[in-house]
Amino acid sequence: MNRLLIVGLGNPGQNYEKTRHNCGFLAARYYAEHNNFPEFQLDKRFDSLISEKEHVLIALPQTFMNTSGLAVKKIRDYYKIETQNIVIIHDEIDLPLGSYKKSQDKSSAGHKGVQSTIDLLGTKDFIRYRLGIAPATPNQKVKAEEIVLKKLTKKELEIVNEVIKNVAADIATTLVPTI
Repeated sequence: MNRLLIVGLGNPGQNYEKTRHNCGFLAARYYAEHNNFPEFQLDKRFDSLISEKEHVLIALPQTFMNTSGLAVKKIRDYYKIETQNIVIIHDEIDLPLGSYKKSQDKSSAGHKGVQSTIDLLGTKDFIRYRLGIAPATPNQKVKAEEIVLKKLTKKELEIVNEVIKNVAADIATTLVPTI
């Protein structure tokens, strides 16, 4: 049976909740909640929180962002999931807040969680939803770490939630029916 693996990238723990770097977690959780998936459960085999329904598996790696590929590879290998059926949702500092891009077979563009996944899977041929997190003032010189680990304001979270709704709808209409 073909499976679709949806992976939200982020960092585990309350300290990172609602930070820009955890937009992937937020999106994956939203998709699960709005498509009647069971509660996420920790699966130590995969170092991930897992929710599964029919042929769709949703994972939230608990390995921290920079080593996300460890969890993705374990899940892919165990379930023998075709790489083209893997969806990675992550934050993207090169896109403005409130936007997203869907891509496939692209480089990591410096995103360490994506690069870890590429390195461990041995390919970049998976689908990515890149959720924009760039600050409103693009000429502002700030280190990436200062931006990605910053908590989203209430207004920013509202903007991110609108993008997440669109991403979830796209996954539901364009990817899930093809598996």
